[in-house]
Amino acid sequence: MKRSTQVFTVSALAAALAACGGSGDGSLSSGQTGTVSMGLTDAPTMDLSSVNVAFNAIRLKPVDGQWQEFSLDEVGIIDLLTLQGGVTQPLITDEEVPAGEYEEIRLIVDTEQSWVTRESEGDARYTLGVPSGEQSGLKLKGNFIVAADTSQSFTIDFDVRKSIVDPQGRALGDYMLKPVLRLVNNLEVGKLTGEVDYATILQARNDNPGRLDCSPNYDGAVYVYAGEIDEPVDLNVEREGLNPLMVVPVTEQEDGDLYEWTAAFLTEGTYTISYSCQLDDNETDDDIEFEGTQTLDVIAGETTVADSIPLQI
Repeated sequence: MKRSTQVFTVSALAAALAACGGSGDGSLSSGQTGTVSMGLTDAPTMDLSSVNVAFNAIRLKPVDGQWQEFSLDEVGIIDLLTLQGGVTQPLITDEEVPAGEYEEIRLIVDTEQSWVTRESEGDARYTLGVPSGEQSGLKLKGNFIVAADTSQSFTIDFDVRKSIVDPQGRALGDYMLKPVLRLVNNLEVGKLTGEVDYATILQARNDNPGRLDCSPNYDGAVYVYAGEIDEPVDLNVEREGLNPLMVVPVTEQEDGDLYEWTAAFLTEGTYTISYSCQLDDNETDDDIEFEGTQTLDVIAGETTVADSIPLQI
């Protein structure tokens, strides 16, 4: 049975009042300011054991005004894979900026201090190429409003699984960062969570020669799609059309019987989720099988709990 629990204390009414502040046309309010906070989170990846990115600065571009820049020297190097399941890394907190409408965010990166590691290779570092990372930075276009005399918080969802590609020796580094970023207002998001009985799924697939085996040493992941879809598909960043919004690895619970998963910072709406225990290359079409497909509604400020997978018939 699907159920929801309240997790945030700020009401939708407060969010609506904040959005009404500032000038009516979204332009910068003369002499008026608000405060803005930005955090970073990751829609998880599974192929790498760490993705370490050194952020130098964050820049905010008003529609009618000059870039606002803030140093991130104290933030330093962030392993993006530690920011999963709703965990965030603050970038700026309660920084005063001109009130009004903004149209772009840029994250400036120190490429020489950024690298990745692979679990199978231990501590060996692989270089991470970030085109224009130190000049124009990682770009996130999209409008958001900082209302006058209010404090507002946003989160940048840095989807590592979609952003890291293997250039096969044709690029600036061993791996390339082609950022897929998503900005959300923290007052407008909820999350999905659930459990997976991996042992039951593994045994059922081993006992049925007509089904694909689970990939060795891999517990699987839950795929999250925007809207209600007919049939889930794998992730392929090169494919046009349907792709999962995020792919969330399951994590073993302390008792070892069940695995859990959380998809956080989802804007209010309808989503489809499905589970697969086969590995998925993010640059090709893969023949993987899904189970536990279900449609769920996300409500701002709440956690929606999915039915356990496999589904009970």
